[in-house]
Amino acid sequence: MAREATPERMTRTFPEQLQAVHADHHASLYRYLDRLSGDPDLAADIVQEAFVRLYRRGSLPERPDRWLVTVALNLFRNERSMTRRRKALRLEREGDLSPARPLSPAERVDEQERRRAIRAALDLLPRRDRELLLLRAEGYSYRDLAAVLELREASVGTLLARAKRAFRATWEGE
Repeated sequence: MAREATPERMTRTFPEQLQAVHADHHASLYRYLDRLSGDPDLAADIVQEAFVRLYRRGSLPERPDRWLVTVALNLFRNERSMTRRRKALRLEREGDLSPARPLSPAERVDEQERRRAIRAALDLLPRRDRELLLLRAEGYSYRDLAAVLELREASVGTLLARAKRAFRATWEGE
């Protein structure tokens, strides 16, 4: 996820570096927050605010991907509008990935039902389990998960396995 510190990268101006970080991490951060919140507008707002804060910082941290997800998670956690979150959980939305062919109306209904069921199962999990599963689904490493969620790296595998089991049990209705 993180780029190597190459001589070319080190000679770029901060705006050029910021633009590269944006190109590399915006989509993934947005997808994560969209899945976490269930509200594409809230996800977009938080991602934008995280990048604004990175810009205001004036320099890139060693691991901009970790820094951005940490800031975004804190912004999400600090979101004061419970009404907005409750509304987000009821939203019926289209996926962010387009299928190879357009879905038929029946397939679209099935896909929406599947997404609602997944959202409902995720919502029954503790916050840390949700965050672990969604960040891992976005490709974050155990080291990244530990840093972002303030966990011991040695514990991430066990916690992730427990979160997966809890999701399966919730999904299967046990």
